[in-house]
Amino acid sequence: MVRKFDVSTSWLQTKELCRYYRRGPHEVRAVDRVNLYLERGEFLGIVGASGSGKSTMLNLMAGLDTPTSGRIEIDGTALSSLTRRELAAYRARRVGMVFQSFNLLAHQTALKNVELALYFNDTPARARRIRATEILERLGLGDRLDHVPADLSGGEQQRVAIARALVKGPEVLFADEPTGNLDQVNTEQIAELLAGLNRQGLTVVVATHDLDMARRYAHRTVRMDYGKLVATDSGRTDGEPGQ
Repeated sequence: MVRKFDVSTSWLQTKELCRYYRRGPHEVRAVDRVNLYLERGEFLGIVGASGSGKSTMLNLMAGLDTPTSGRIEIDGTALSSLTRRELAAYRARRVGMVFQSFNLLAHQTALKNVELALYFNDTPARARRIRATEILERLGLGDRLDHVPADLSGGEQQRVAIARALVKGPEVLFADEPTGNLDQVNTEQIAELLAGLNRQGLTVVVATHDLDMARRYAHRTVRMDYGKLVATDSGRTDGEPGQ
């Protein structure tokens, strides 16, 4: 049985969302009039080739980029209506972000990389250390706390990056090509990890070029091409991986 989602009850949605920019004399329509909805607890896959606009979509929904036109709404409130302080709070507290390139600080330990995610939200130092340790242990990295990124495998580095995103207790996790730099074994491990987090109630949105992976793990997939939403897929069914 395919899990059904209803746009009328959507939690986060975009309306005629556009992000255009100039590249020399040319206008690039990275996101072009996209209408997309997301429910709490959903695992959504946004699939497309490089340059399709999927990463720009994630950055817009995460509040890391500003649309040229259109709206992004969460709980009925437009991100464009938020003050700079409120938008910073949205990014810091409600959203977790994971990138293909990990973006870890090279000379900091795994523990310190995760702790730093709590540095600017008034979390006391002792609490930062406790929460960072707990999330790393939860992700199977309890014996890697004092390792710097160069001493970790690609899969371990991505788990540290996921721990850094999760330690804030976000409502939604945006993952941009989280398996793009990983081999097949680590790809499966990270995909299973994201699916497990979703089963525990976390809303997950993954941008990926890997349609097969998205269909295996996401409740629903959408496909982008040249900035436009061109197709949707109901995604996995009960009993398939990640369910």
